[in-house]
Amino acid sequence: MAHHHHTPQKAKGNVHRLGHGDHCPGNTGTDDPHAGHEHRQMKRNHKGYHGHGHAGHDHGAMVADFRKRFWVCFILMFPVLAFSPMIQHALGLGESWRFAGDAWILAVLSTFIYFYGGRPFLAGLKDEFSARNLGMMTLIGVAISAAWLYSIATVAGLEGTDFFWELVTLITIMLFGHWIEMKSVMGAGKALEKLAALMPDIAHLLKPDGSTEDVPVSSLKNGDRLLIKPGEKVPADSVIIKGLTSANESMLTGESKPVAKKEGDMMIGGAINGEGAATVEVKHTGDESFLSGVIKLVQEAQASKSRTQDIANRAAFWLTIIALSVGALTLFVWIGLAGETLAYAMERAVTVLVISCPHALGLAVPLVVAVSTTIAATNGLLIRDRTAFEEARKTQAIVFDKTGTLTKGEFGITDVLAFGDMKEDELVAYAASIEQHSEHPIAQGIVRGVKEKWDVENFRAIPGKGAEGAVKGKNVKAVSPGYLRERNVRVDDPRIIELGRQGKTVIFVLVEDKLMGAIALADIIRPESRQAIAKLKAMGIRCIMMTGDKKEVADWVAKEIGLDEVIAEVLPDQKAAKIREVQSRGLIVAMTGDGVNDAPALAQSDIGIAVGAGTDVAIETADIILVKSNPDDVAAILGLAKATYSKMIQNLLWATGYNAFAIPAAAGVLAPFGIVLGPALGAVFMSASTVICAVNARMLRLK
Repeated sequence: MAHHHHTPQKAKGNVHRLGHGDHCPGNTGTDDPHAGHEHRQMKRNHKGYHGHGHAGHDHGAMVADFRKRFWVCFILMFPVLAFSPMIQHALGLGESWRFAGDAWILAVLSTFIYFYGGRPFLAGLKDEFSARNLGMMTLIGVAISAAWLYSIATVAGLEGTDFFWELVTLITIMLFGHWIEMKSVMGAGKALEKLAALMPDIAHLLKPDGSTEDVPVSSLKNGDRLLIKPGEKVPADSVIIKGLTSANESMLTGESKPVAKKEGDMMIGGAINGEGAATVEVKHTGDESFLSGVIKLVQEAQASKSRTQDIANRAAFWLTIIALSVGALTLFVWIGLAGETLAYAMERAVTVLVISCPHALGLAVPLVVAVSTTIAATNGLLIRDRTAFEEARKTQAIVFDKTGTLTKGEFGITDVLAFGDMKEDELVAYAASIEQHSEHPIAQGIVRGVKEKWDVENFRAIPGKGAEGAVKGKNVKAVSPGYLRERNVRVDDPRIIELGRQGKTVIFVLVEDKLMGAIALADIIRPESRQAIAKLKAMGIRCIMMTGDKKEVADWVAKEIGLDEVIAEVLPDQKAAKIREVQSRGLIVAMTGDGVNDAPALAQSDIGIAVGAGTDVAIETADIILVKSNPDDVAAILGLAKATYSKMIQNLLWATGYNAFAIPAAAGVLAPFGIVLGPALGAVFMSASTVICAVNARMLRLK
């Protein structure tokens, strides 16, 4: 694997950049041609296809490769079984099927399967040996090689029975296990391409004569002047030189409110321009841009992921050591001490290796994975990183992003204060009548919840402060606190001060220039948030909220839904660091988020959970994706992780327990009592333990 040594630069204006021209898949603007595919792989480090699992290899191609090898071997397995004397004998066919040279046909077919089907395992054996990390691949590699060499020797004249049919069934079952496993683990890293895709492709370049020309964003240079129309994406980090507008930066910064923008303010590339047209001057393109800095942070966090080894691999490691030792000891004891023939001793030793080969162990985990992945998917919970999903059962703290996760990410009315004799409904109707003509999200928030609206004449926007018009013949204004300050209108109502303290947005309504009331808006809390937090706390998990929003807003949300802790006013490039801080308390941390700015934090956390309505990027960096934006699903997925893990452990106990009995029997420990376990019977035991594992896996349920 190629490793990346980026130093993330935290400063917003000076973050590395990603040239927009480099946005094609597979070329993510880094020096590494494989970066696009590779980071995911780094996070995975999928054991079990070592020889072919290198960076740059597409995961999908590996799955297809295993599938093809499996089917070829599966089809060729039948003639091998038909030609095997042991199978013919077991079926009571006697010598009737034998003919001259049949042993050589058997040998040729088996040799093809050994080299073609066994290639991934032989490559894995080589890799594990050179890495001095013996595991399943070593055991499979040694067993198939010993079986093949010994069987070829018997065809060439050595006395003894061949193991061709065990060899081919072993390879076929192992290929099947790996294919199923790889399929359930599928997920190549498109996170960085998705990030890049936030940028528009075209920008409106302003020419000296005042006309505009549409140019590709990749051709922009610092100092270029652009026109950004309402509702368009900002093509590059730039400064406003003319115009008043607002920008929706929520996908980049997590700030739920649109940010008001005037001359001299920065616009972040990838943000969505609000209701005003703006003329801007490009300040940072490509590698220096803010978005590109986020990309680098995602790469870092992915590259530094810890690599959790499969439990099955650990079991396989010890099983390998035991099997190889017992195999060698068996050979030595039967020849050296018992004075048996080489053929007999060899048969015993190879039986040990063949029998100890963990068919059940090879499938114990993949089968549970396949079942739990399917159960999860049918319930809208998508697992991308199996290892992290297995680890999710250990979660001790969960960090929620606020906007769009615990809240809906859209404004709604929370409080209405009417002064004087006007009713609350009437006040809201006046405000909504004015605001229905505005594109501003806060205006939309007022209009959204209101049934009654009246016609407006002479509507006009008050730039940056609100709007006014004639409703029912009266002049009505819906304005911000700033408008009142400018007019020296004082509001001493303690309720207004309290709303401000909660960080809510307050809009004042004036009728004929008389202050009639105030409407408070905030990001609406999802109804499911409260019960989700209650369930997680019942599981003993600490619930934390992290947000770029103001402390007052965060505290209000935390109080409403019962969180344990709040981390507020966090800048996007600090999110991953804040996760590290929580981890440094010794806690295993899950992170739930939905924005681009959550991507580095999702990658840094032990378990990253993306909420489906979020950006594609958050989804690509997460280990688990919740299709519905329902925080309740977080509790469900952690419960499933616990159940999945216990099924895996049960299966591993079955698989290894079988070996504890089979290995000594295969070695001939029971020979003095007239019990000699041949390879055929060993294979039957082996199959039985695999079937038990399969049935057990099917019994997994989502609570």
